[in-house]
Amino acid sequence: MLIKRDKFQELKNHLGKKEISLIIGPRQAGKTTLMKELQNYLEQKSEKTFFLSLDFERDRPFFASQDSFVKKLELEFGSGKGTVFIDEMQRKENAGLFLKGLYDMHLPYKFIVSGSGSLELKEKIHESLAGRKRIFELPTISFNEFVNFKTDYRYEGRLSNFFAVEKEKAKFFLEEYLNFGGYPRVVLEKIFSEKLKIVDEIYRSYMEKDVLYLLKVEKLDVFSSLIKLLASQIGRLVNYSEIANTLGISTQTVKNYLQYTEKTFITSKISPFFRNKRKEITKSPVVYFNDYGLRNYAAGEFGRVGETSRFGFLFQNFVFNILKEKLSFSGASIHFWRTQEKAEVDFVIDFVAEVMPIEVKYKKFEKPKIKRSLRSFISKYNPGRAFVVNKNLKCEIKLGNTKIFFVPFEEFMEMEIGWKLC
Repeated sequence: MLIKRDKFQELKNHLGKKEISLIIGPRQAGKTTLMKELQNYLEQKSEKTFFLSLDFERDRPFFASQDSFVKKLELEFGSGKGTVFIDEMQRKENAGLFLKGLYDMHLPYKFIVSGSGSLELKEKIHESLAGRKRIFELPTISFNEFVNFKTDYRYEGRLSNFFAVEKEKAKFFLEEYLNFGGYPRVVLEKIFSEKLKIVDEIYRSYMEKDVLYLLKVEKLDVFSSLIKLLASQIGRLVNYSEIANTLGISTQTVKNYLQYTEKTFITSKISPFFRNKRKEITKSPVVYFNDYGLRNYAAGEFGRVGETSRFGFLFQNFVFNILKEKLSFSGASIHFWRTQEKAEVDFVIDFVAEVMPIEVKYKKFEKPKIKRSLRSFISKYNPGRAFVVNKNLKCEIKLGNTKIFFVPFEEFMEMEIGWKLC
């Protein structure tokens, strides 16, 4: 069965726009499959399409110049319109300028382009295609997509009802998802040993094709060791000097490598929230992984995180990814809070006009309990609202002028994060 992707509808809605639809995301997240699904949709409507991939030797000669590319399209489409799919665009040198030239020719074609993470696609294309493209970032399978697939789409469009009624099943799915992650091939495979082989192949492919080939990183063993170190300390402060000493490289190289993991969609980094530089942590970031299966593989815990004490941190990572998705076009920023006295809050959402602290606890609460760190943040910043995401408790209490909402994770996923959250 095909795993339905939420981005399909967004891309379908963009088909009528002149802008280039640029699909980016981690290697093997399903970009090619999504493009093929779009192609199939168009062909069922009797619309002309053409698919090219820079992964195929036979297609590469057509990318030698814009003229040779256009001649190939004219051969395929004649004088009519059509939709052109270009896969693995990161393999084309100066891809941004190449696409800019095609766009500026005002050709009768709609371009849908994909590429895995690279500095070319993440940065230079932004400059070259300013005003000419819309970016669609395709992550690995989201939890909602995962649950829809696992329940054979019986509750599609009604997942909030499923989560409200089937609480134990929702927790079971969450633990499976946090153990194995969302790479489509891993999700589709049922046998553990095969899942492990697949994620191993994905990791090796990432190191060879993205890190070595695209980013030209020669010390693959050091880069891999960095990923493993990061995997062992999700949700914790990153100490650049300590990592540099451990790996035997410079602090600047650590920072560069960490940036590469972000550019290739492996990790996301958040910075500290502060107003008082003397008392609050202001420099060290916290790193989270975009896919739990890859994180678990790097940490040597693939498929067995429940046997370790790290599940709470993985759940924290899960909540971060939910926040990142919900706030992606809001203008708000996600931070964490630490003080020199060791007080800490997992997430602080900065809406500019207000701040909102969020604590994450993968535990059952018998009654609401506010820990000292959250009390400290509330006392210092007097936010209008705060959240404690947990396994079971739903209630509201007040501390001073702050409303504190205890919310089960399945309800938190369905909330609108913004000015009118509750």
